[in-house]
Amino acid sequence: MKKNIHLVFNLFLLSHLVIWTLIPFFSNKNLPLDVIEALAWGSNLDWGFEKHPPLSAFFPEIFYQLFGNQDWAYYLLSQIFIILSFIIIFKLAKEFLKNETHALISVFLLEAIYFYNFTTPEFNVNVCQIPFWSLTIYYSWKSFKNDKIHNWVLLGFFAALGVLSKYLFIYLLIGIKLFFIYHLIKNKKFNFKYFIPIIVFLLVLSPHLFWLVENDYKTIAYGLKRTSLEGSTLLSHFIYPLKFIFKQAVTLLPFFILLSLILKKFKFKFKFNQSDEKSIFLVFISFVPILLMLITSLIFAANIRTMWMTPFYLFLGLFFIYHFKTNINLNFLKRFMFSFLFIFIFSPVAYLYISISEDNKRTDYPGKEIADLVQNRWDKNFVNNIAIIVGDEWVAGNLSYHLQSRPQWFNNLEPKLKNIKLNGGVIYVGNSKILKSVCPGDFGSIKNQGICMIGAR
Repeated sequence: MKKNIHLVFNLFLLSHLVIWTLIPFFSNKNLPLDVIEALAWGSNLDWGFEKHPPLSAFFPEIFYQLFGNQDWAYYLLSQIFIILSFIIIFKLAKEFLKNETHALISVFLLEAIYFYNFTTPEFNVNVCQIPFWSLTIYYSWKSFKNDKIHNWVLLGFFAALGVLSKYLFIYLLIGIKLFFIYHLIKNKKFNFKYFIPIIVFLLVLSPHLFWLVENDYKTIAYGLKRTSLEGSTLLSHFIYPLKFIFKQAVTLLPFFILLSLILKKFKFKFKFNQSDEKSIFLVFISFVPILLMLITSLIFAANIRTMWMTPFYLFLGLFFIYHFKTNINLNFLKRFMFSFLFIFIFSPVAYLYISISEDNKRTDYPGKEIADLVQNRWDKNFVNNIAIIVGDEWVAGNLSYHLQSRPQWFNNLEPKLKNIKLNGGVIYVGNSKILKSVCPGDFGSIKNQGICMIGAR
């Protein structure tokens, strides 16, 4: 039975990886916006960018160095992050549930949340967080239970990588911190090893913190801008939290429907048991971060975007299976698996249909064709390579990704002009009328975008 469970789990991982790598590769003409944006940043790596910390650009850049501008590689990257997280969740679930069938169900339930299938082809900061969210939770528990130094070190390391993926990771860290504080108060015993993950965390994070100071905290400013704080009113303090609750309810509805199919009866009563450390831990890592997001929306009238919640539900399956374990009826396993397989198949089919039937999406952008036209015109007029692309992340980023020389991308050249050697060629992309009037080199226009080429003749 144990071998069968692991075989089923491994088949699930392989199927998920293959399906969600191939479906977008064959149905999309161009990589999604966030992937192109990450690759643009990756062409000119730094310890942070205007919108986000560095890791969401770091991993695509590694894959670019390995595979070049092969679109399938970045869909594969995304799925590696997803299945790695599934493996960690399954590993912790086996330890918590002491039942491999229940552990498998706790992972399968996640397929009913579209964050872990339908939206995963677009590698972005939300997907980038997912394995570090799982690993941070895993090593939080291992540190708590085993109190071994290497677990404390890994906790600090993965926690830092999570924050370097996206700042919202801090909500998870607060939940974990509150769990340790609760345990400290309960047992009235301080463990000096608590300082180990803090020290490791700060050491790993320090280059980005220095970058933040040097760049006027622009990443934080962007994040605050995205929450719509500036335009909020008194009514926003109520509208945004209600909107947040409604969106989470809709997102989780398929999850609870699937969960109900394996239970004798859907009746949930949570009893706070101080002696049940597993239950308390799952509350702190599963619900405290969500509650903190709701409180943020309520106090600051912040508009919490649905996709920001991507990693928050990773351990929801484990939480409910743990608390429903006496209510699970394995006689219902057949109908559960049938419904799971329906979702597992329906999600990629729906993605494929939308991708093929709609032709005005970002993924329909003819990025490669435009890059070929630019490259041909460049080769006719100049003898050197294209070294730098200047413009927005989408148009200029696509050129950076598709062009033969993989030029460095810059949003604006002026602040860094002193540090840049313009030995290679430069292409400016932007407003056609403005560029045409100021372009000192060869000017052209494609898809309503002006393109100014400056190179050696």
